[in-house]
Amino acid sequence: MHAFSPLPARSRLHTAVALIGVVLLAGCASTPPPTASLQAAQQAIARAEQNEAGRYAPEQLAEARVQLATANTAVTQDKMIAAKQMAEQSRVEADLASAKTADVKANAVNDEMRHSTATLVEEMQRNAGAQQ
Repeated sequence: MHAFSPLPARSRLHTAVALIGVVLLAGCASTPPPTASLQAAQQAIARAEQNEAGRYAPEQLAEARVQLATANTAVTQDKMIAAKQMAEQSRVEADLASAKTADVKANAVNDEMRHSTATLVEEMQRNAGAQQ
């Protein structure tokens, strides 16, 4: 006699049906909503708005809002992978809007500093000429 006896045909059928059921259930399990990505996008948009991106980078901020709205729509349609991609794109666009805003503001400060420096140099030259 063998130490291992094969399962009866009926048991093998039950095992196969159970395995197929598990595989089907796993395939039907939906991907969870990309909550963290959606929140990160919302926070990035809020930061961009606080930094005045609506004034200095309106195109990028608008695109970030559109991408976030598209992500939220994808969630309602149970398209979680697309929703995550759109949320991440929204965050990138909002970060770009913030960076562009910071760049514009920094350039404005630099221009003001150059102007102030030029004014001081002119004033010093006038004072030096008046003393001679």
